[in-house]
Amino acid sequence: MDRRRAIASLCAAAGALATTIASAPARAAGDGPLRRAIPKGRGETIPAVGLGTWLTFDIGDAAAERARRGLVIDALLAGGGGMIDSSPMYGRAERVVGDLLATRGHAGRVFSATKVWTPFERQGPEQAAESLRLWRLPRLDLLYVHNLLQWSAHLKTLRALKERGQVRYIGVTTSHGRRHDEMLDVMRREPLDFIQITYSPADTSAERVIDEAAGRGIAVVANRPFDGGALVDRANRLPLPGWARELGCDAWAQVLLKWIVARPGVVCAIPATTDPAHMTQNMGALHGPLPDAAMRRRILEHLQRSP
Repeated sequence: MDRRRAIASLCAAAGALATTIASAPARAAGDGPLRRAIPKGRGETIPAVGLGTWLTFDIGDAAAERARRGLVIDALLAGGGGMIDSSPMYGRAERVVGDLLATRGHAGRVFSATKVWTPFERQGPEQAAESLRLWRLPRLDLLYVHNLLQWSAHLKTLRALKERGQVRYIGVTTSHGRRHDEMLDVMRREPLDFIQITYSPADTSAERVIDEAAGRGIAVVANRPFDGGALVDRANRLPLPGWARELGCDAWAQVLLKWIVARPGVVCAIPATTDPAHMTQNMGALHGPLPDAAMRRRILEHLQRSP
């Protein structure tokens, strides 16, 4: 299925969008949504596909736009997803997420992940408190230092928040294949629970970072899984191969997400979207078999044929 055609056919009206969400893959017995263990979570697991909000949830109060984002969150949860990732860097995204979780009855149903993003150490606690207010939560599931900005100072704040029970897990992030050496250094120095890095068939430069994290019991979240949409556009120029059906995939987006979450060490991928049909499609990656190492190589080789 071409993702652009899906928009036209499934998203023409709110009723069609609701139908799309209702048609999310069923949670059949023995075939529930794929979940990954949090290494330091004492048995806790999270769904392997979540939702990013960079550029997509920075909106105002327009009812139509908010309703559309609400349907995206509905689709995430209907399909078995759970993590929603945001940041103060993302403008109004945290406020929009918090409002929608409250007004659509989803409070307490998501794994909340956000960040501290300021060059000033004294502003770290203020930012964390503001995130709690915007998300309308008494406690955040995961709080990162965004893009390693002032990580040494802010990790002290995050550890204090964790000790006080206001945050469950802490970590650091980077993106766009940058600052891997610094990320490795931080992991070797600090007792982290999570890291977030860019990882996809379009950018495999973080392989050594993922290996280091896995060896240290640090959960890895993959951002930019579709390379800002360019990877899906490129993949959609190729016919969907027969072996994709064997993986339970009817769209390239699902193949790409399965390629990511099949990588040992990766616990969750967080594609961003403004489209509920795309969110439902992404949730399909939580069902059916995952590619083994040989199939992951085959997927990469196949994608290289795309113009």
